[in-house]
Amino acid sequence: MPPWTLISPASRGIGLALARRVLDTTNAPVVVTARKDLAKTQDDLLKGLDVDNRRLTMLKVDVLDESSIAHAATTCRDMFPAKSYHLQLAFIIPGLLFPEKSPSQIDAADALLTFRTNTLGPMLMIKHFSQFLPKKNSTPSEGADTTSNQGLPEVSTTAVMSARVGSISDNKLGGWYSYRASKAGVNQLVKTFDNHLRTASGDRAMALALHPGTVKTGLSKDFWGSVKKEKLFETDWVAERLVHVVQAIGTEGRGRCWDWDGKEVPP
Repeated sequence: MPPWTLISPASRGIGLALARRVLDTTNAPVVVTARKDLAKTQDDLLKGLDVDNRRLTMLKVDVLDESSIAHAATTCRDMFPAKSYHLQLAFIIPGLLFPEKSPSQIDAADALLTFRTNTLGPMLMIKHFSQFLPKKNSTPSEGADTTSNQGLPEVSTTAVMSARVGSISDNKLGGWYSYRASKAGVNQLVKTFDNHLRTASGDRAMALALHPGTVKTGLSKDFWGSVKKEKLFETDWVAERLVHVVQAIGTEGRGRCWDWDGKEVPP
């Protein structure tokens, strides 16, 4: 079955860099999402790349609005019928941070928005896009062009963005209550979804979580000054590393969280 890929969202930061990386290093169709400014996002994605822009599909998705996710999934179902195609690589990476330093700084509305974005958002993406993953009884199409898998993981992989601060056993500093808890929830979501895939897809599909490190994006901008220069990463470099990690982990590392260097983040 010919593969396709999904990066959501991809309008800026790590998502933009990941989408450009997948466009530039694979031959597969690439579906990306953004909440707004789809035309600008498309220009940013294609800028400087020598690729067939017909491989790129832009869809409007807001992870806070399930109807937009459902509509995007319906569009993909029309474009990539499950009997003929499968989703080989998905990066699901919405992120929001309110860095509470003490319990008194916790705001209920901000905390709820954090969970809706960081945890429930990926959960709803999995709900609507898991239908595109290969099943145990899926069979390759006759005469399928295997070169279309070039640059993609051998096993269909759903990678959800987590963070080291989502680790409970590694929490030595405290703080960041809503963000830490939301990312711990991501790790549980990934493990639970991967357990489902073990039954539904066997070794043909898997899920894992990723920790990108501290990256020069708007999410971490307020903390750049407190990070050692060699530990503050550029988006393009991180995108290359994360794609490599996804390709290298394999089914032995499924259901767990891995950092940009291919090292496991403890639960």
